[in-house]
Amino acid sequence: MNIKDKTILISGIGGFIGSRSAEIALGQGMKVYGLQRSELKAKKAQKLGAKVIVGSITNPNTALDACQGVDIVLHTAALAKEDGSLEHFREVNVGGTVNMANSAKNAGVKTFVHLSSVMVYGFNYPDRVTESGPLRGENNPYCQTKIEAEEALLQLNSPDFGIIIIRPGDVYGPGSLFWIVRPLLLMRQKLFMLANNGRGVINHVYIDNLIDAIFLAIEKEAYGETFNITDGLETSWKEYFTRLAEIAGFPEPRSLPKDEIKLLLQLRHQGQKLFGKKADILPQTLDFITRPHAYSIAKAQSLLSYEPKIDLDEGMRRTQEWLQKTDIQKLNWE
Repeated sequence: MNIKDKTILISGIGGFIGSRSAEIALGQGMKVYGLQRSELKAKKAQKLGAKVIVGSITNPNTALDACQGVDIVLHTAALAKEDGSLEHFREVNVGGTVNMANSAKNAGVKTFVHLSSVMVYGFNYPDRVTESGPLRGENNPYCQTKIEAEEALLQLNSPDFGIIIIRPGDVYGPGSLFWIVRPLLLMRQKLFMLANNGRGVINHVYIDNLIDAIFLAIEKEAYGETFNITDGLETSWKEYFTRLAEIAGFPEPRSLPKDEIKLLLQLRHQGQKLFGKKADILPQTLDFITRPHAYSIAKAQSLLSYEPKIDLDEGMRRTQEWLQKTDIQKLNWE
């Protein structure tokens, strides 16, 4: 498929991945529509040149309206956080995703790209795990509902309605709340610590590398396929967060055993609840930043000819440039 002159709808267009996807799509000559729950974030996307509808992915009428006249849907909207009820996660991540897909199909959209996550493999998985799994919900609502959404979507794949599933690793770059802004805010408060001396692997993927992979999958019409997308490097948690601290002018993060950090976080969380304060970091956050192994990207390299163009040095350099002109304290990192 030649994507030039095609119309793409991006759900969650005001978010980190959605907004950068819109910028790149516009730069490639595509017409960009967006669906965004937040009016403030919708205005941000409109300034890029996208036509944006304000509304929820769980609303059938809104989703159907947004899909009119669209060739491709890139579904980035999701509920992504460490805790919450399974019912709420399921409403957004499964119900909202299926609603978007059904609306797209009914509107005559030909291509639906779903942004899933490597978290479908859970927290303890085989080294170089491939797209065939195993998949593990780990009693975590985010992991579980990402699995359920994938399963529901693949049932809709057909010759007239192609489903592509992308499982990104840990997406970083200018504007990344989870892997740039949030850790730096915690470092600023001297609350950030490495567990077990930062052993294990962060499967980082620079935002533009991820979007490159998404558009390769669309161009190659890789329907019915699922792809792990990372930078393909085995960077330790210690190296990544030490480099992040360096570009922001902070000292190297301290390290403690994981069990000790988890206990400290539990006590902190209990104290915040006691005083009616919202938690800034939860004990279960630790599970996300102590994952042990790499994910295989061999399938994307083989079928899509995907090769990450921006390495960690360049990704950190671009991120540092962004940090120098951004007051991250004012960003909403919810």
